[in-house]
Amino acid sequence: MTSVRTMSLALPAVFVLHVAEEAPLFVSWFNARVTPQITQGSFITINGVAFLITICIASLLSVSRGSLEGLLGAAWVGFLMLANGLFHLIATVADGSYCPGVITGTLLYLPFSTVFITGVAREIRMSALLVAAAAVAGGVPMAIHGYLIVFRGSRLF
Repeated sequence: MTSVRTMSLALPAVFVLHVAEEAPLFVSWFNARVTPQITQGSFITINGVAFLITICIASLLSVSRGSLEGLLGAAWVGFLMLANGLFHLIATVADGSYCPGVITGTLLYLPFSTVFITGVAREIRMSALLVAAAAVAGGVPMAIHGYLIVFRGSRLF
């Protein structure tokens, strides 16, 4: 079993792999479907901020085993990876074509987030239901945002 500390240190790398898949085509994919549109600069800024938050949470989890830190990590992974991975998969199916990010979203984000969330519950000795609830709650803004993009042609942020 991989420890939460090890998985925490892998969070930034998993994130970077996903953004590397998205970066060349996501803005044009998004802008063909959504109003108001985004720029490549806003894509970079949003992902830069998310990367910094990921570094902070990974650092925190690499040194602490507290319940609050574990729930925070689960909520962030629920937002950043679980809900985002589902967004890319649903967008690809609903659109019938490649949504940039679906490969890493499906093959990295979804399994990684599942292993991470269950690992937090196991190692911090918290209720799996509580940790899963934190991940789902963390993912709600991304899920709403994804729904708006795919099914309404608008966005939350």
